[in-house]
Amino acid sequence: MKEIKRVVLSGGGTGGHIYPALALLKEMQLKYPNLECLYIGSAKGLESTIVKNAGLPFESVEIQGLKRSLSIENIKAVWLMLTSTYKAKQILKAYQPDVVIGTGGYVCAPVLRAATQLGIPTLIHEQNSVAGITNKYLGRYVDIIATCFEEVTKDFAKVAHKVRLTGNPRGQEVVQTPVVANYLEEQYGFCSDKPTVLVFGGSRGAPAINQAALAAIPAFANAAYQVIIATGQAHYETLQSELQDLPNNVKVVPYIENMPTLLRAIQLVVCRSGATTLTELTALGLPSILIPSPYVTANHQEHNALALVNRHAACMIRESELDSAILVEKINELLLSPTILAEMATSARTLGITDASTRIIEAIETIV
Repeated sequence: MKEIKRVVLSGGGTGGHIYPALALLKEMQLKYPNLECLYIGSAKGLESTIVKNAGLPFESVEIQGLKRSLSIENIKAVWLMLTSTYKAKQILKAYQPDVVIGTGGYVCAPVLRAATQLGIPTLIHEQNSVAGITNKYLGRYVDIIATCFEEVTKDFAKVAHKVRLTGNPRGQEVVQTPVVANYLEEQYGFCSDKPTVLVFGGSRGAPAINQAALAAIPAFANAAYQVIIATGQAHYETLQSELQDLPNNVKVVPYIENMPTLLRAIQLVVCRSGATTLTELTALGLPSILIPSPYVTANHQEHNALALVNRHAACMIRESELDSAILVEKINELLLSPTILAEMATSARTLGITDASTRIIEAIETIV
């Protein structure tokens, strides 16, 4: 087996594409201590900040997505694809990686396409239960398609022999996070032995979830459990007037600094159904109430949620049906019924893949 000395990672647009790449790199560096890495992304994407903060070398290419209707912007998108593929080729020729890995987002298209044209081994990682347009396009060219949901295999039917069910590297990372004794008491002033639910709408927050959760605070006041509501930094200041005189069992914060540690200390999560979040929940066997974002391509968050709901690992509230009453009803239904909660936890755990990075590394080693 050839030692992997250099790897190129590409993925961007959202944290759901970036953090799995960084989690995978961490495991690869444990196996290959001298491994060098270059990250290629978009200068305008979150990756330009996150990756640089992680201390990795970063190169950028310019790319944009296709519009669904006839548009002059589509001509620009095609032109950017061609010019960015050429630029990516120059970067790859100079860097000489052993493998190029794409974790999603438009920026992967020129980078992975350039790699396949140069004959460099390639792998793409599809986190959702419905394949993104970029990965559908790249699937015919790359060597391996790593997936997280069995349901997504149908989107790669013509190249099914390339598909490997690996899971998401964030799952392996989160289960390696140690349990911190008395974490709820130290961070939130809560009782460590009392059931606790986290309600959040992602790192940037979700207004519909915030509205329902804050309206439910009077009902939470007399509950036999504790509630943490993370509003998102952008929404927190505008909600200050609603956060006066909170009951002792409710905390409202703008952001969760150490999500893996908190997830290990609580019993239930109310959240969106982004792929990375679901990876963390199933890896930990953590029951959830999922509120899919209706604002994503191909409604993929609802499909993600149904993959858990259909296996009794979660329950779902569509945003169009969400209000404070149904939110409290669902939380009570689970947190006040230990048997139901335990069954859901068991089901979630059976869906969790806790060695995703190891599986992906093994797949890479077959093509390098």
